[in-house]
Amino acid sequence: MDHFLYKDGVLHAEDVSIPDIARVVGTPFYLYSAATLRRHFEVFDQALSGMDHLVCYAMKANSNLAVIKLLSDMGAGMDVVSGGEYRRAIAAGVPGDRIVFSGVGKTREEMRLALTHGIRQFNLESEPEMRALSQVASELGVEAPVTVRVNPDVDAKTHAKIATGKSENKFGIPIARAREVYAEIAALPGLRAVGIDVHIGSQLTDLAPFRAAFEKVAALTEVLRADGHEIIRLDLGGGLGIPYERSNEVPPLPSDYGQVIRETVGHLGCEVEIEPGRLIAGNAGLMVASVIYLKHGEGRDFLILDAAMNDLVRPSMYDAHHDIVPVIEADVGVDQVPHDIVGPVCETGDTFAKARNLPPLKDGDLVAFRSAGAYGAVMASEYNSRPLIPEVLVDGDHFAVIRRRPTFDEMLARDEIPEWL
Repeated sequence: MDHFLYKDGVLHAEDVSIPDIARVVGTPFYLYSAATLRRHFEVFDQALSGMDHLVCYAMKANSNLAVIKLLSDMGAGMDVVSGGEYRRAIAAGVPGDRIVFSGVGKTREEMRLALTHGIRQFNLESEPEMRALSQVASELGVEAPVTVRVNPDVDAKTHAKIATGKSENKFGIPIARAREVYAEIAALPGLRAVGIDVHIGSQLTDLAPFRAAFEKVAALTEVLRADGHEIIRLDLGGGLGIPYERSNEVPPLPSDYGQVIRETVGHLGCEVEIEPGRLIAGNAGLMVASVIYLKHGEGRDFLILDAAMNDLVRPSMYDAHHDIVPVIEADVGVDQVPHDIVGPVCETGDTFAKARNLPPLKDGDLVAFRSAGAYGAVMASEYNSRPLIPEVLVDGDHFAVIRRRPTFDEMLARDEIPEWL
């Protein structure tokens, strides 16, 4: 569900006309719906109602400060994977005891930062990281709450670049070694094991891999408790998919996902943490662009937009699909015409879609990329010296720019020419 609907033939974000935003902000830009973000958080929270739980938003999906604050104000925790994301969470007012620090390459500086300003737990991913955290915590005279991310060797059946739970992936510690790792944690100073962590991948559209992973975690919980470890928290990660192609995708509902959690680990009496990102932010956002030219090629037509792969890299990087719709709704009965939809970057890979059917469009017309609220702005770059595009948040009948477009002078000012040139 989202709040991007046509009203009198014009696409709106909640109660605001998208052409009105475009006239103020200029294209291209990202556009987020506050009502959709709130709704998506609520369905996850409700999915675990009656269980001791915390929904920790995976900030890597969309780390704009306004998005973080909106979700934090609703009670969300945050899952961060870098010192920069941690700083963003703190800057948005998230208390440290609601921040979970994940990621395979935490540096000592990042550990020190989180231990100084507050942290709910570190999700450890290797023995060297565990020993480094022990050293840093001991130097600071504090105790670091930790879980170990176990790799259950479960095939998430998702894109190879976003699968994280198979034995060949870089994430976590093999579940077969968990007992010896927890034994070492118990012997190290400055560490306190509080639970277990697992995350098997992103954009999952089948609940079976979740069930397989959670059953392994449940069995491990019993074993570790028998070994004398206090396992009070289970971080079950995120990964539930969203419908990028609305015509034929029907991913599981958060309520069904919650039921799997209840059936697999609900009997253990643990607090459950989940880390959704894409499902909260993905369909809460659009990317809006303008047509620059319609180019007739050999046997195909190219719709050249002012947005490019540097603004939304998912199609180039993952062959990802985004529904693309005209902002002004076509008249009923108008023939759809196949277009290759491309950007102006000097790369053949700067292609959003091939032979995509759209109504006839002309220079200056607006189009919207659906499901662009996650892994859009956060993965953008300034390739071809193209400025990062603005981010806009709509809430009811008003909107605000929550990240402005930098000027070219600001971009150039970051470079320095040495005196000897």
